[in-house]
Amino acid sequence: AGYLLKNYAEQGITVLGIDPAEGPATAAEKVGVPTRVDFFGEQLGQQLGNERRADVIHANNVLAHVADTNGFVAGIAALVAPTGVAVLEVPYVRDLVEHNEFDTIYHEHLCYFSATALDALFRRHGLYLNDVRRLSIHGGSLRLFVESVENVSTNVQRILSEEAKIGLSSHSFFTGFAQQVHDIAGALRDNVSKICSTGVLAAYGAAAKGSTLLNFTGIGRDSIEFVVDRNTHKHGKHMPGVDIPV
Repeated sequence: AGYLLKNYAEQGITVLGIDPAEGPATAAEKVGVPTRVDFFGEQLGQQLGNERRADVIHANNVLAHVADTNGFVAGIAALVAPTGVAVLEVPYVRDLVEHNEFDTIYHEHLCYFSATALDALFRRHGLYLNDVRRLSIHGGSLRLFVESVENVSTNVQRILSEEAKIGLSSHSFFTGFAQQVHDIAGALRDNVSKICSTGVLAAYGAAAKGSTLLNFTGIGRDSIEFVVDRNTHKHGKHMPGVDIPV
């Protein structure tokens, strides 16, 4: 917590972290990042914006987690300075579908975004998606550069054109995704059965994606003896739903 903002603080730049969880907020404070324990939305954005507008707003892997998407963006619009920029990272639905990354679908992710949808979302609140970068992190993400003055880059124009060409806003783009996922699950179950017939199978990484994978495929304790993870806080626990010890 505070890992990003501490780099600003060390350069003498005024920063404020916002996190609804007390644990991460306390950790951020310890590394010199003043942090407010609160949920960010339209009300808090307006309150902070009335005190001081922000030149830079960072929200990496946050927008996909909030229930009130429009309220969150409205808060950004109220807080970002007229010449400022909001830099956000979100999971990219195109990569999810094209690479069959169904294991990234779990309770924390309420939305999976396309650039087309994001462009409309920001414009609804007087903001503009002026630049975008495709990232490999989390199976495929978008880094967004959002401002209150329209100055759309060729990067944005290109990705919007690509999405229109493949029909990303249409139902047909998603047709077949479910069947592909079921095919992958079946193949994985077959491979696991073959391995278990000749030896003991363990897993590495007690991650949320692993929990989604195991519960969807129905692979449980009868197939996997245990899971290994570097995080000591997970030791002695069990994978949700399938009861495999960590």
